[in-house]
Amino acid sequence: MEKIVMYPADNEKDAVNWKDIMGQHITAVRRNILVLGSGGREHALAWKLAQSEGAHVFIAPGNAGTAQVGVNVDIKPSDFEAVKDFCLKEHINLVVVGPEQPLVDGIVDFFKADDALKTVKIIGPDKRGAQLEGSKAFAKDFMQKYGIPTAKCFKVNKDNLAEGCRFLESVKAPYVLKADGLAAGKGVLILNDLQEAKEELAKMLDGKFGAASATVVIEEFLKGIEVSVFVLTDGEHYVLLPEAKDYKRIGDGDQGLNTGGMGAVSPVPFCTPEFLDRVEERIVKPTLQGLKAEHIDYKGFIFLGLMNDGGQPYVIEYNVRMGDPETEAVMTRIEGDFADLLNACAEGRLNEVHYAKSEKTAVTVMMVSGGYPEAYKKGMKMSGLDALKDVVAFHAGTTFDADKEVVTSGGRVIAVTAHGDSIAAARAIAYREVEKIQFDGANYRHDIGLDLMRMQ
Repeated sequence: MEKIVMYPADNEKDAVNWKDIMGQHITAVRRNILVLGSGGREHALAWKLAQSEGAHVFIAPGNAGTAQVGVNVDIKPSDFEAVKDFCLKEHINLVVVGPEQPLVDGIVDFFKADDALKTVKIIGPDKRGAQLEGSKAFAKDFMQKYGIPTAKCFKVNKDNLAEGCRFLESVKAPYVLKADGLAAGKGVLILNDLQEAKEELAKMLDGKFGAASATVVIEEFLKGIEVSVFVLTDGEHYVLLPEAKDYKRIGDGDQGLNTGGMGAVSPVPFCTPEFLDRVEERIVKPTLQGLKAEHIDYKGFIFLGLMNDGGQPYVIEYNVRMGDPETEAVMTRIEGDFADLLNACAEGRLNEVHYAKSEKTAVTVMMVSGGYPEAYKKGMKMSGLDALKDVVAFHAGTTFDADKEVVTSGGRVIAVTAHGDSIAAARAIAYREVEKIQFDGANYRHDIGLDLMRMQ
């Protein structure tokens, strides 16, 4: 039999050899994959990629959970030179960028400009494409230019504050204020009082969120139910990954402060084939056409934060990476070789790769530290992880202490994902297992998916 190479190797040490049942020699090449990031999203990505044939996964810097599915590397995603050196040393074939900041800072452009990295594929948009998330003003201008349905808006800086206040007076409460730049998920305010909205607008322009709010986008409030739709595109072709609904508020019943996300459900009952057809025709295709018209090189994920208003989709925001905690639900529903899918994306041949998703329902419950999203303690020892059954526990904010015990290291600590034939069935398993995990100050919402159960 002819030698079969599953993926190009840089040298012989990357090859794994064996004989098939007929005694014929086959060579499969180990695929070295680097995932950048340290949260639950990155654990879920690494977990899925580790199931790919021949995959050897590194995570930089990773956490206590990613150490179970790959090799953690003490490198910051923002240190592009260190990332480059590691890719060359370990013969990395594919880089998957988890968080948004390296993309906004231009890591894809850095890779493409360096001849030494030409053989390394990277998933993510270039710096211009990353502005879809890095700048709310850029994103709104893009949507308006290419006819993508979104809320009315007005851009404000210190020079036109008075006009911004007049725009607030022209729309109905609630009032939506968004910092133009990245603000770690905290740059959006939704206020019911007009005077308070004007005061907060002034504070934002005065540096409440640092440089991120030097410009503020005021938006008309959209009513409806939010949903996250994930697109993987190679610039020409695309696939819709499983959608999800996340839960942003800290308390049951969507009460309390906004967080990075307290849980997720996938699929979403109101995302019918008809609704998703509207999303594709009115949002996905015009977005990709706009990117091509702007000569933006985009090979990666597009996260569409949508509002379902009476069956009509409107874009709340673009993100240029997978969501968190949605990824912790979505990855468990993707079937097949995920590395093959991402390689096809990087090579511009998504149309050649088979993609399928599970019909099962995934429910993810996020456990957080006491006090989060405000001040919280770190270093709390965790127990019960070894007792978990029928779930996947994705670590979000964990590390190892001096005794190699798992301890908390962030506000969002661990995401427990269960599968079932319905939301109710998956919820029952997820909450049964969540109760087994113990750490000082542990907190979680008890109502993830309850609102959607009524729609099934």
